Amino acid sequence: MGRRTGSDRRTTRGRLPGDHWARYVRTLDPDTDHVEIQRKIAMHEFPWDMTQALSFALFRTYAVPGIGRLLHETGQFTGDTQKRYDDTTLLLEPPVRYGFSDPTARAAIRRINQMHHAHDIPDHEMRYVLSTFVVVPKRWLDVYGKRPLTAREVRASVNYYRELGRHMGIREIPENYAGFARLMDEYEAQHFAHDAGGRAVADATLDLLTTFYPRPLRGAVRLFSLALMDDPLLEAFGYSKPPRAVVAISRGALRARGRLLRHFPARKEPFSVEQSPNVKGYPQGYRVEELGTFGAASGLPGVPGCPVAHDVRPASPAA
Repeated sequence: MGRRTGSDRRTTRGRLPGDHWARYVRTLDPDTDHVEIQRKIAMHEFPWDMTQALSFALFRTYAVPGIGRLLHETGQFTGDTQKRYDDTTLLLEPPVRYGFSDPTARAAIRRINQMHHAHDIPDHEMRYVLSTFVVVPKRWLDVYGKRPLTAREVRASVNYYRELGRHMGIREIPENYAGFARLMDEYEAQHFAHDAGGRAVADATLDLLTTFYPRPLRGAVRLFSLALMDDPLLEAFGYSKPPRAVVAISRGALRARGRLLRHFPARKEPFSVEQSPNVKGYPQGYRVEELGTFGAASGLPGVPGCPVAHDVRPASPAA
């Protein structure tokens, strides 16, 4: 075996071992350091997985007729799907990136609340959506991640989303993961149903997701996405179940990816959604308080821009 050069040694010394962030999280308290732990989960340890899982979490909410129908009636998720995707991802990130006390995070949560308050959304729907943010990522990582979340990470995630829910004025938030999982599963069993509006929003979202890939691959990407959906979700949207072989290959490929990533070094720098090439609507940057919708129903014809401007610099996301 040849000797390493000086540059090779420097590169090796500069790498973080694959379990670096898991070991770091073990030094933190999930009750007081939940934002920091969630930041490491979302922006260092599992950025790609969390993006996919949260996308599927939101996708599940369209199968609830009350939610899917409202989103369709606004016309935003079918008329300008790319902007809705960009706004959603950009508004959800500041609390985990900066912490809830940061001005940018407060501006993002205020913008989310302004949009929600423009509509008569029942509290049980808000609580259900919050539950998907807790449960779907854990279940995704249990199956497809390079490792499952630890008990400490799960508790931190619960605490993080409980705090987010409180900032959004959601009542009767579950106190632990078991409560969130029970809420989500029971709610879906009771409420999942076909609705033309929900199906239209789902179709528009699937169409958008395919545009993130070269045109020749878009049909395969759509089929791959359907293969990751469970039967109740497919039935609610009226989608045909993909062939068993397609399901097995699609899910097997994701599990293989997870196993492969166990051999890679840990990410040093945090990955922000601003770096994603899939966020396309703000090439010149954006202001948090100008994201989202400002319809007549909101009573908000315009609001002052957030004093913090953010430049969007698309870059290739890490696997």
